[in-house]
Amino acid sequence: MHENRETPWTPANEVSAGRSEKGQARASDAYVRGESDGCVVPVKSPNNDHGRSAEAAEGRRPTKGKARQPAAPRTQSRTSASSGLAGLRTRAHADKHARFTALLHHVTVDVLRDSFAALKREAAPGVDGVTWGQYEVGLEERLRDLHGRVHRGAYRAQPSKRAFIPKADGKLRPLGIAALEDKIVQQAVVTVLTPIYEADFLGFSYGFRPGRSQHDALDALWVGLMGKKVNWVLDADIRGFFDNLAHEWLEKFVEHRIADPRILRLIRKWLRAGVIEDGQWTGTKVGTPQGAVISPLLANVYLHYVLDLWVQQWRSRNARGDVIIVRYADDFVMGFQHRDEAERFLNDLRERFTKFGLALHPDKTRLIEFGRFAAVNRERRGAGKPETFNYLGFTHLCGRKHWSGGFIVKRETIAKRLRAKLEEVRQTLMQHRHEPIPQQGQRVRGVVQGYLNYHAIPGNKPALETFCTQTARHWLHALRRRSQRRRMPWARFSRIVTRWLPKPRISHDYPNVRFFAKHPR
Repeated sequence: MHENRETPWTPANEVSAGRSEKGQARASDAYVRGESDGCVVPVKSPNNDHGRSAEAAEGRRPTKGKARQPAAPRTQSRTSASSGLAGLRTRAHADKHARFTALLHHVTVDVLRDSFAALKREAAPGVDGVTWGQYEVGLEERLRDLHGRVHRGAYRAQPSKRAFIPKADGKLRPLGIAALEDKIVQQAVVTVLTPIYEADFLGFSYGFRPGRSQHDALDALWVGLMGKKVNWVLDADIRGFFDNLAHEWLEKFVEHRIADPRILRLIRKWLRAGVIEDGQWTGTKVGTPQGAVISPLLANVYLHYVLDLWVQQWRSRNARGDVIIVRYADDFVMGFQHRDEAERFLNDLRERFTKFGLALHPDKTRLIEFGRFAAVNRERRGAGKPETFNYLGFTHLCGRKHWSGGFIVKRETIAKRLRAKLEEVRQTLMQHRHEPIPQQGQRVRGVVQGYLNYHAIPGNKPALETFCTQTARHWLHALRRRSQRRRMPWARFSRIVTRWLPKPRISHDYPNVRFFAKHPR
């Protein structure tokens, strides 16, 4: 095992995003210990670097300036609303201990209107049966009435409608479809709370945050694995996180920053509204519905206190070697230089989660040997090739650069998801095979282009070519099944493919190029 203790190359060397040396992330000692005494202690910089390192978890450099916000509208009222939210962001950055006691007045009719416009128009209706298009009729009057009910306390949250969608492993994922007015108010509250929590969330948290995406998390992970001394990777999975989130702890975490009783009351209403399945109402004492507009923010708040601050503190106090972490919602990956530290962390993490009602999935949580020395070490022991891990749709492998033979982290589309997507495309094509070819072509082009937009990363072109080739084969098969008397000739179909199917090409920059462009040295 490589044990060189020299200071490794790091992708960045400043304090984490939105933080100064005097204002580093502060965690309640109650949350770090799993108690509730409410005292606040500072969290040290990672690995005792005297406040100089960036979010060294993934080696990221802080985003300079303020968090990205939508451009302020032209009208005076909306400009005032944007100015008010900017004031929240400024105060939250300036005072890490500030508790905001008056927030509901920021939920104006204009904010509710923008929240309504931000919702998906084609989303399924909740228990109220009201669609986006139906609510748009008489919108201004509806929003004024909703605004009045919210501010005088007459607003009532409705139960979520239970629905299920298939997961990649064949199981079903439960979703909670909220009523349209609940979505509007939740989106408005998220708009108000986001500037506050963006001042608190750490740099290695990427899920459902403004100006951040899954590819930002993938870039940070790649840069961390390549730039740090990582020899072991912890591929962690929280079992049923959204279903087991403890309401009592969540309310305490929210109250650490939010002291407006009206906002807190709204959040409690949404948590306790329950779900309706097959006409039967069921109360909810734990968890938050997946699919609710407010759920991603609440999940980030919960894991910020349960995981992020604790990981930062554990790393600074216990780690001798490099430790990296990248988290996207409840899905996170960690890298360690030393195996004993990785194993000790895993045991401490299990105990930590138990205090807050969470648990790691025993079958999906793995500690694997991964990094620039994994292949050599495993070959010496006769253990075969290094293991791989999946993250955000890609399989990560230990590879070699074809031009120099040096170590590189390769990323490929997860084979199981590729097959599942092709099967979905095949079924869709067969269902719509009798439509006019131009109409089918627009449909297929949209599916293929959407797939390429996400998966067209460097090194993944073989998977892109496979997807496009197999999609074309499925389309030809569907067209030839339109009639038993005439079969689609290949010469004609090749022209159709040229007309409608995008060509597989890499459209994403290399992760280090994009990472350092967003977080320059």
